[in-house]
Amino acid sequence: MASNLSASDRVPGTRRSSLAASAGAGVLAAAVGYLVTYLLVSGEVRDIFSEEVATWKGVAWYFYEAHLVDIRASSQVGSIGGTNTLDLIAQSESAGAGLLYVLPPLVLVAAGGLLAVRWNATDLGEAVVVGAPVAIGYGAVVGLGALVAEASAEGSAFGIEATTSTGPELLPAIVLGGVLYPLVFATAGAVLAAAVAVTMQ
Repeated sequence: MASNLSASDRVPGTRRSSLAASAGAGVLAAAVGYLVTYLLVSGEVRDIFSEEVATWKGVAWYFYEAHLVDIRASSQVGSIGGTNTLDLIAQSESAGAGLLYVLPPLVLVAAGGLLAVRWNATDLGEAVVVGAPVAIGYGAVVGLGALVAEASAEGSAFGIEATTSTGPELLPAIVLGGVLYPLVFATAGAVLAAAVAVTMQ
């Protein structure tokens, strides 16, 4: 009889609590990914940007680049302006910088897998139910982070205004980093965990 119950019925609580747990796991996954990024590149960020950019913002740029989100630097001096894309990870001298590209998928696969185990998911449908909502929490953190990680400065000399602004591109950060990454990798982790659970029965 118990084998016919859905994932949300196998443990105390409701499907709503499963959704909340998945969203919370998304927040935690984003936090873990950022903290590991900080451990790997914060020293390099301080060396590159010195006091011009807060270390936590510079680390965030690496974090977004690891999600394949471009970091755009724009400048305007009087009526002349320009924009270029930073390539922080590829040009990094940090030994662990290359690992940053695999960090978000690994963290999200682990989050999805742990949720599937927690909610006893044993088929594809149940795995999707517990894995996909990770995007809610992950997307909220990544979207908000893209807004606050922008660094800007302005000044003037001889009556000429100058401004600079650097940060992740907002729309790709939300769609690619905040939605597609968790949907694909957290769901994949949940599916893998469910498949393992079935083979072990």
